[in-house]
Amino acid sequence: MEWLPITLLCAFSLASADALIKGALGDYSAWELAFVRLTLSGLLVSPILLTHTFPPLPLAFWLWVGSIVPLEILAMLLYNRAIRDHPLSQTLPYLAFTPVFVIVTGYLLLGEALSAQGLCGILLVVAGAWLLNFKQASWRAWRSWLQPLLYIFRQPGSLMMLGVALLYNFTAVGGKGAMQYMPPELFGPFYFMLVGLLLLPMLLFTRPRALLNVWRKPLPVLGTAALMGLMLVTHFIALNKVEVAYMIAVKRTSLLFGILYGAYLFKEPGLTSHLVAGSVMLGGVALIALG
Repeated sequence: MEWLPITLLCAFSLASADALIKGALGDYSAWELAFVRLTLSGLLVSPILLTHTFPPLPLAFWLWVGSIVPLEILAMLLYNRAIRDHPLSQTLPYLAFTPVFVIVTGYLLLGEALSAQGLCGILLVVAGAWLLNFKQASWRAWRSWLQPLLYIFRQPGSLMMLGVALLYNFTAVGGKGAMQYMPPELFGPFYFMLVGLLLLPMLLFTRPRALLNVWRKPLPVLGTAALMGLMLVTHFIALNKVEVAYMIAVKRTSLLFGILYGAYLFKEPGLTSHLVAGSVMLGGVALIALG
């Protein structure tokens, strides 16, 4: 079970980076935060690439990577805006929908079978989303029981994170395609550094001041980049020790860490109900991942 504490550290690092951004970098733009989380952290983990030998990379690899890099950057911009401007307890749990979208996309596009366990997992994730907003339901009118789910679409932060989950669905599928040609322990650092470096010229040409302004708070900036780097390193150490499904299911405990951060650091109300809802969603993720 050596992989378990490493994966929990991975989840905790991700949630801690989110909390540090919300608490210390709330005045940063989404582009500045993307630079911190992608470019700087990518540079921090780049030495790992020197310890591996690169295999031959065919055109198919670059087509997979090229198709998902823009989606990765867009997802990070939405992610940063969501956690910066909205409660962590009402944004991070919706990342649990990524495996829901993946299993549905696989069924619709690839004809992959939906198992009974996977369907139960989807229902649990949806039930957890309902519980996050259950106060919107009225016990007197049965039709209003849909309101907790409809309420998601009236909350900008929740809606943005649902968009992130949808984008990560496509990057997950594309990443799986690319890893046919490069082992996961090499692909992770390579992909992270590549996305970060491609973001750099975008900032230079469109927002050159952002590269200077980002250093106005050097300690939180470096702390966030270090936490994201730690997340990536522990992610792939854990992957080498256990099956992917187990690791990903445990890594999603980051949403529970995020809820705790929201309650204790930012005084977000409803800790108990949010933890219950988050745990239900996490159970759904585990069912999908282990199915």
